[in-house]
Amino acid sequence: PEQSRLFRIFLFKTFRFRKFCDLIFILVSQNKNTNKSLKTMEKAQEWMNYGLELAKEFGPKLVTAILIYIVGSWIIKKITRATGKVMSKSKYDESLQRFLLNLISWSLKVFLIIVVISRLGVDVTTFAAVIAAAGLAIGLALQGSLSNFAGGVLLMIFKPYRIGDLIEAQGVLGVVKEVEIFTTKLTTPENKLAIVPNGAMANGNIVNYTTEGTRRVDLVFGVSYDADIKKTKEVMMQVLTSHPSVLKDPAPGVTVLELADSSVNFAVRPWCNTADYWNVYFDVTENIKEA
Repeated sequence: PEQSRLFRIFLFKTFRFRKFCDLIFILVSQNKNTNKSLKTMEKAQEWMNYGLELAKEFGPKLVTAILIYIVGSWIIKKITRATGKVMSKSKYDESLQRFLLNLISWSLKVFLIIVVISRLGVDVTTFAAVIAAAGLAIGLALQGSLSNFAGGVLLMIFKPYRIGDLIEAQGVLGVVKEVEIFTTKLTTPENKLAIVPNGAMANGNIVNYTTEGTRRVDLVFGVSYDADIKKTKEVMMQVLTSHPSVLKDPAPGVTVLELADSSVNFAVRPWCNTADYWNVYFDVTENIKEA
């Protein structure tokens, strides 16, 4: 019995010691969690204070920069529209108007961006140096684009064509739709949009079919060797003079072009306004065949 009593006492004290150890462990864990929570709160407070300091320092600058950008963009639009109206009243060429308006708009936008960046506290001198270095690198990488820009300037100065002119350049035939800073847009007879770089346009050959106002239609017809040449010429000339779109001045012409192997070929040369070219071409071809 004495041994049993001692064993029970040992178990009881062991159990109480274990409970005591568990309690100590819980208290230590809670203390650690409390310390972690305190540290987290301290860090959050530090970040909050840092954010408030940044807001106090840069907030007004940021708001001012945004307002400057909004107002500046509005002013640029007004300036561009007013300049466009002045050019229209002064009867500037349409292609020149678009080119200059794009140039003015982009120049003002670049100036506005520099002003906004300087208002944010960025050193404009350093920024300008960075822009110059970047500009040099970009210029070396975009030599073709810069040549296209220079070509656009030359096209605006010398004006070899205008919007609405029918031209042929760089293997493309079409009506000039728009002359931009870097490219010229043409609408082909098939109603396709062709975009040609201005550098190539300025340095290549350009055929303008609209500038002179009139065009000569070059046609060739072959007749048998047995046909009467004088009568054939009279019939062809009658077809030309009876067509309403064929001009009397310059006068149309019908001449023997060559003596081919199986036919005598006649060169038929009516003149017409540029807008009537294709009508005259097809009508004269059909009427001479029927005559």
